Amino acid sequence: MSGAAAHFAASYAQARTKFLGAAAAAGLAVQSHPHPMLGRDGETLAMDVARDGADDAGSLLVVSSACHGIEGYCGSGVQHALLTDEAWRREARAAGVAVLYLHALNPHGFSYGRRVTHENVDLNRNFHDYSQPLPANAGYDALAPYLVPDTWPPSAENEAHIAAYAARHGERGLQAAISAGQYRHGCGLFYGGNGPTWSHLTLRHVLSEHGRRCTRLAWIDLHTGLGPSGHGEKIWAGPDVAAAIARGRRWWGAEVTSVYDGSSTSALLSGLMFNVVLDECPQADYTGIALEYGTEPMNEVMTALRGDHWLHAHPETGAPQAAEITARTRRAFYTETPAWKQQIVEQGVAAARQAVAGLATPA
Repeated sequence: MSGAAAHFAASYAQARTKFLGAAAAAGLAVQSHPHPMLGRDGETLAMDVARDGADDAGSLLVVSSACHGIEGYCGSGVQHALLTDEAWRREARAAGVAVLYLHALNPHGFSYGRRVTHENVDLNRNFHDYSQPLPANAGYDALAPYLVPDTWPPSAENEAHIAAYAARHGERGLQAAISAGQYRHGCGLFYGGNGPTWSHLTLRHVLSEHGRRCTRLAWIDLHTGLGPSGHGEKIWAGPDVAAAIARGRRWWGAEVTSVYDGSSTSALLSGLMFNVVLDECPQADYTGIALEYGTEPMNEVMTALRGDHWLHAHPETGAPQAAEITARTRRAFYTETPAWKQQIVEQGVAAARQAVAGLATPA
């Protein structure tokens, strides 16, 4: 294996081994935060953290993978490419920027080939103040019985109910109802949970430790599953503050999209992960994006997700059907071709360089 493909792995365990090896070769210590459960093949699971740069650096760039577990194949590949790129590392050091690599925010989902955590929670919908009432999602409530039906594949009647909702509310309305986040259906899609997950709490601890001393903090969170194949959409991942969004567009270009103005392929979501920075690093000027790489058409990705949740609710499913659903889910979030991997690395490294340049520019 050569070129960009060499940075990618075939399993979580292999991705972790590659990350730990690259960090060691770069002379970086790794803090491993063990997950309470084992992986699919009995392997140790952990959120692994490597810091490249001074502990007291005024500028910090966070690069994270596997917020949505199975999407970690992509994110881990970009992290490995950065760790093994000595020119990039010198560039960051010369700019006075420390880089914090967070490998496998959701290692359980990465290992088991699912987006969600072991609690069946979408981590990027889990960042709420749980002492307050959680958001309602009437659209998801209406669709819930049809999104994860009793049988798989879904019946024509089942699909007609979803199509009727789309006819009434439009495709964007359907997308928002399904993906915005919901807090009532624990076995459903995009479930935000009823309390902080292990990944949530661990990430909060890591950012409290590493982010309290910087004055400027940038974050590139790596994702897959939305948009044209291989294209990395730079989605603003921060509050709806005009000056901050403008700064993000100065750094990464005018193509930075936003869920607030409808320019993103993503719907407006609730409980987003960037909120943890506002809580744990309030002293830092924050600028962040989700770098979202396309894989397959949205309808196919959504069908794969529905199948995955159906399978999780039906562990008695026969091996052939289970294997088919699992493979379909993997394809929806990881395109295993050299050309796709090359696109992912090129755009990921470019975005990291843009972030370093932005952090090095006076505010």
